[in-house]
Order: sequence, then C-alpha cells, then structure tokens
Amino acid sequence: MAERRCIGVILGSIREGRINDRVARWTIRQLERHGFATRLIDPADPDLLPVQTGDAAATLHLRRRMANLDGFVIVTPEYNHAEPGWLKTLIDSVVAEWWARPVGLIGYGGISGGLRALEALRIILAELHTVTLRDTVSFASPWRRFDEGGHITDPEDAAAAEAAMAVFAHRLDWWVEALAQARHARPYHPEGDERIT
Repeated sequence: MAERRCIGVILGSIREGRINDRVARWTIRQLERHGFATRLIDPADPDLLPVQTGDAAATLHLRRRMANLDGFVIVTPEYNHAEPGWLKTLIDSVVAEWWARPVGLIGYGGISGGLRALEALRIILAELHTVTLRDTVSFASPWRRFDEGGHITDPEDAAAAEAAMAVFAHRLDWWVEALAQARHARPYHPEGDERIT
C-alpha cells in the first residue's frame, strides 16, 4: 500500500471557546476519509503560542511541525474582513516550509462564510511560493451547524459540505502529487539564492 500523503491542518484562531476546533475536527475527519494523513498545527498550542512574539524556540518547534509535509489546509475564521492576526504571524514566521506546497483553504464566519479571509490569504500565500487551491469550503454561521464533536447536525448541510469536500480533496491530492514529483525532479530554489531567508 502506498504511503499516505501528510497534510498539515493549520488552525486560525487562538480564542477561548473557539468554533475553530469544531470545524477543524470535521476537516480532519474528511481529509482522513479521503486518504490523507494529518498533522495538527495549532497556534494556541503552548509550544507554538510564543511564535506570536518571535520566540526562537517556538519558531523552531513550528518549523519541525511543518517539516516534510506534503501540503497544508488552513481552517480559519474571518475577523474584520481578513484572517486573524495570529494566523498571519504564524504564516510569516517560516519561509522554506511553504515552498512549492499546495494549500487548501477552509473558512467560516457570518454571512460571508469567511470568504474574504480566504481571499486575503491567497495573496500572502502566493508570496510564499505556495499553490492555493481554487476550490474552497466555507461555512456561514458554523455555531448553528456544528456540534461540539465537529459533526454537522443537519443531514442536507452535511451532504452538501461533504460533496464540496470531495472536490476539494481531489484537487488537493492532484496538487500534492504534481508538486511532490516536481520537487523530487529538482530543487525549487537554485543553490546559493541569497534572497531566500
């Protein structure tokens, strides 16, 4: 059996009582159902939280969590029409770990379902040499849709979300495979490129 590709699932919120955990649980179950292994990257993790202040040990821990992953899925709320600041800080804290990796985006929020945060992230992630999936999954008013265990309570909502996730997972798998082959064929950045920090 082929080794499963491993996806880093990055949470966007550090707030107490966050809905992020519910949406992330659903996301992780869906990704694993579609054949991926997952690794959680939670900015509220006590070992990662000091990344917010530039702590070197926490940043090293983040780099180790992100090492050798085949791609990423960011699960984030929208705050004031954009991604949360601590998610942006976490993203900006590493560089090479992002290169030539696919990134899928899952958002949630009010009536927009977090889509403005997802679109804002595309610009940031392009600068980090990632490929963001065109397909997204988003949830309006997730506090009404998810139970504490991360299950969508309405069967019709659940079926629609799972159908969207099937397309999302297919696209993610395609990009994971394509970019893995490309990285294996030759390094993404040339040796001695001093612009890379």
